[in-house]
Amino acid sequence: MNNLTHLSLFSGIGGIDLAAEAAGFETVCQCEWADYPTSVLEKRWPTVPRFRDITTLTKEGFFEKTGKMAIGSRLRMLTDKVTADASQIYQLYDVDIKPKWFPVFFVLSDGEAKTITGIAKEIGHTHPSVSNIVKEMDAKGLIKEITDKTDKRRNVIVLSDKGKEMADILSTQCSDVATAIENISKETRNDLWRAIEEWEELLSEKSLFQRVKEAKKARESHDIQIVSYTPSFQAIFKSLNENWITAHWRLEAHDLEYLDYPQQNIIDKGGYIFVATYKNEPVGVCALCKMDDLIFDYELAKLAVSPKAQGKGIGILLCKAAVNKAKELGAKKLFLESNTLLKPAIHIYKKIGFKELSEYHPAYERGDIQMELTI
Repeated sequence: MNNLTHLSLFSGIGGIDLAAEAAGFETVCQCEWADYPTSVLEKRWPTVPRFRDITTLTKEGFFEKTGKMAIGSRLRMLTDKVTADASQIYQLYDVDIKPKWFPVFFVLSDGEAKTITGIAKEIGHTHPSVSNIVKEMDAKGLIKEITDKTDKRRNVIVLSDKGKEMADILSTQCSDVATAIENISKETRNDLWRAIEEWEELLSEKSLFQRVKEAKKARESHDIQIVSYTPSFQAIFKSLNENWITAHWRLEAHDLEYLDYPQQNIIDKGGYIFVATYKNEPVGVCALCKMDDLIFDYELAKLAVSPKAQGKGIGILLCKAAVNKAKELGAKKLFLESNTLLKPAIHIYKKIGFKELSEYHPAYERGDIQMELTI
């Protein structure tokens, strides 16, 4: 089902908009001339395009305000316009088919029998979508099912005699449509067809959703800072770690040694603690603990990020800060112990180069994986 949208005129303080949203509509534009109602609308709908003068509210004005953010709406409007014209074009040529049937009709017009699965794959539609179109075309007598000559157990679809006659007419129609589209292309500065191909290829490589997530993370990263530990951060260092540990396990004596006395048991012993702030609020921590070991120089430990700040790349920034500090100190190997239930953390460790140890001796009851990083 398509998303339902609405535009409100004489919006007031947004009562109609709230009612529409409660009914499942999305507010995409508002128009209100008075100052006070406008200030209320701006507070409640900060990102919705807004007009003060109804006489200036045009499609062009709307898209000028929204910019590229409204690409979906603009493409839908273009699609709706082309689809509406397509219905009239079919009537012009006395071709009694619906626009949505055209892809199926086109692939069958070569005379080759095809399965619904084959048609769906060829035109890029879902199996249920093609199945419904085939049923509608069958009701109009445009196609028929026959037994597959190569496999008697299945049926295939072909055009009926009526469908073949219509295909001949449709061929002429397609030629005229192609000419009209080519003429439009000659009048434009940009090649729409080529642009669509490029967009399809780029979005198949990485979705718009993923690209927006990356843009959001990049923007938010400007508000993230990695700072050195001071005693004022002891409470947040403990609470952030206590939250994730007690969500699945119990706090152990070794945890409390670090969390209650980080200055004495981490920093004074040659270690470091890194604190991530987001908009000046501490939201993440990570420790680099000096080890008395023949193989490993430091342990990466006590990585924790507040749930409200997760998804901003803070965990990996903390880990990189710790690794860079270890490099600066001349360390050769880092160690860490974790639990495979903590998938986001394990993903970060692997991403920065940590490898799982084949043999390990956990220091914590919850430990079921130990890893090393060669610097």
